[in-house]
Amino acid sequence: MALKIPNSMEECLYFSNRFIGDEQLMAWVYRKTCPKCKKAKMGKPVVKGKVKTRADIYECPSCKYQEEKVAHEESLQLEAQFTCPKCKKKGESTGDYKRKSFLGVPSYLIECPHCHEKIPLTKKMKNIKKKGKKNHSESEEAEDVDEEGL
Repeated sequence: MALKIPNSMEECLYFSNRFIGDEQLMAWVYRKTCPKCKKAKMGKPVVKGKVKTRADIYECPSCKYQEEKVAHEESLQLEAQFTCPKCKKKGESTGDYKRKSFLGVPSYLIECPHCHEKIPLTKKMKNIKKKGKKNHSESEEAEDVDEEGL
């Protein structure tokens, strides 16, 4: 499967480009086309030229059709291009745009198509909890660039 990498942040609802250990992972979620008019991409409402980032709805800029935030985000797909930290092979995968708990940390889950290892995409700067060890030393660092809620 060949995923299309976004050309700009305007196309995306979510974008992340980070390193997990030595391996790179790039993930994104495209904005959804309006289901009513099919002319424009849905986004947060714009009032007086400013985007209402904390709004609980998504709105079509051309026909003003509105959709609840939860229902809208559950219908989206997270796409990712990565190098698997376990098998070291390059791969592409899709997953639900919904955070699930993975080892005690809310994260989006991507599965490697080669070794079926689950790769967590955690919130910015969150470390996965290790069982039986304290998290004071040798935690994996995640360099992260995140954009959410455009």
